[in-house]
Amino acid sequence: MRIIRTALPLILVTSVLTGCAGLQKTDWPLCAAGGALAGAAAGAFQTAAVAASLGGAVGVMAGAYCWVHGDGDDDGDGVKNSIDKCPDTPKGVQVDATGCPLTPPAPPPVVVEEVVIVKEEVIVINDVLFEFDSARLTAADKSKLDLIATRLKREAPSAQLHVSGHTDSVGRDAYNQKLSEKRAMAVTDYLVSSGVPRSAFVSVEGDGEARPVADNAKAAGRSLNRRVEIKINR
Repeated sequence: MRIIRTALPLILVTSVLTGCAGLQKTDWPLCAAGGALAGAAAGAFQTAAVAASLGGAVGVMAGAYCWVHGDGDDDGDGVKNSIDKCPDTPKGVQVDATGCPLTPPAPPPVVVEEVVIVKEEVIVINDVLFEFDSARLTAADKSKLDLIATRLKREAPSAQLHVSGHTDSVGRDAYNQKLSEKRAMAVTDYLVSSGVPRSAFVSVEGDGEARPVADNAKAAGRSLNRRVEIKINR
């Protein structure tokens, strides 16, 4: 009976420590509690004083063993879970003493889309009517030119502007030439008064009826030929 009282506590302690080996450090209180119960069970075969001492000792031993031997390495980076600050490090990545990658992953490449700048563009104003047989702008004309002025003010610092006036073939050539020049100048003056720098206008000229874009034999064609063009060179 004496041999049993001596051997049984050792058997229980060994069993508890073996069970603790699979736990993490965060589970050491549970391990210690189990050790205490095991110690108490073993102490049942001893005196009351011995039982109390044995239960406490086994609990401490079990908790300590769990703390020392129970720490795992879930991500396999060689750093124990209890001190691993980056617990999900991908396999094969080199880490420092805290379990974090030695160098941060490279950022994804930046894709830069090439901006294509159109070197030359022509704004055709073929719905500016002027007053009858005149180069004077109507209120409706000015409203349309206000929208164009807003755009040209953005273009002006890096572009050169060329304005040309055009007429249909009705009337004498010389008269149409003068009228086209006046209308080109009227549009330019209004754009300048709306904030487009005059220095941005490289040329202002009239081409009369010399450059039609449609058939002058038809009313619709003549309407298209009566126009002012603004060419933008960037």
